[in-house]
Amino acid sequence: MFRISSVNYQFISFVIIITLSYILKRFGLIKEADGDGMARILFNVTLPALIIDTFNSMKLDSSLIILTIIGAIYGLAMSFLGVFIFRKAPQNVRGALSMVVPGFNVGLFAYPIIEAIFGKPGLKYIGMFDIGNSIPIFVFCYIIASLFSTSEANIGIKEITKKSFASLPLMSYIIALLINLSGLHFPSPVISICKIISKANMPLSLLLLGVCLNFSIDKIYYKSIAKILFVRYSFGLVIGIILFFVLPFNLTFRYTILIGLILPIGMAVIPYAVQFNYDKKLVGTLCNITMILSFIMIWIITNLQ
Repeated sequence: MFRISSVNYQFISFVIIITLSYILKRFGLIKEADGDGMARILFNVTLPALIIDTFNSMKLDSSLIILTIIGAIYGLAMSFLGVFIFRKAPQNVRGALSMVVPGFNVGLFAYPIIEAIFGKPGLKYIGMFDIGNSIPIFVFCYIIASLFSTSEANIGIKEITKKSFASLPLMSYIIALLINLSGLHFPSPVISICKIISKANMPLSLLLLGVCLNFSIDKIYYKSIAKILFVRYSFGLVIGIILFFVLPFNLTFRYTILIGLILPIGMAVIPYAVQFNYDKKLVGTLCNITMILSFIMIWIITNLQ
């Protein structure tokens, strides 16, 4: 009798939920604008609750810090690479394309998948990777977006700092990490509430992915899109595979790196596109395409275990 593995069952469930959400949007029962409200709940309520709950009982070791360092250094390298690759593009297009090369969608995309594959213990690994990833997302991408913008918006250290610390998930990481390192714990009532709220993170993330799906794009961008996909996934796979076989850590750690480096484009670039007058449709479509490609690649990788 044909049996579906638990991981494949989870992936099939994910596809059904995302597809259902997309169908509801197509029939007008859910509007694309509703995604903004869902995203605010996700990033400001359920994800911070999940972070606090995960980090409260997490035992830190030196290997976990390495995950953060890898996320930050890889993002820095990809930032320079993106600016270089699109150096001949028109300024406004160069900014839009360069800022989507570094940074990953961890909070919305990776958390539910990692939890499904490795269980809740796996969340500490992707969480530490995301702390490093926060630097490319909230600093490097933002600087690139501003640098090549044709709008009158200007940024400085103050603006970058304000933008970074306005992120509740990032602040949740910092606070939870500091409390963990101090040997303290959040009060039991806080953790109890966070446990309840965090359960909504996975289904809400999947529903939001379906609402956000949109694939209408101008043909003039086809080559640029292909170039971005090639750069992100070729470098991500090559570096991820090398680190998988070289690093002397457990399988969950190494799979987190491999999966982490092929995650979709970070959703934060969409508000950056709005702020600096880039083509929001182009940036949003890139995010959607990478979500599908990353989902397929991660499914293949997990079935090779």
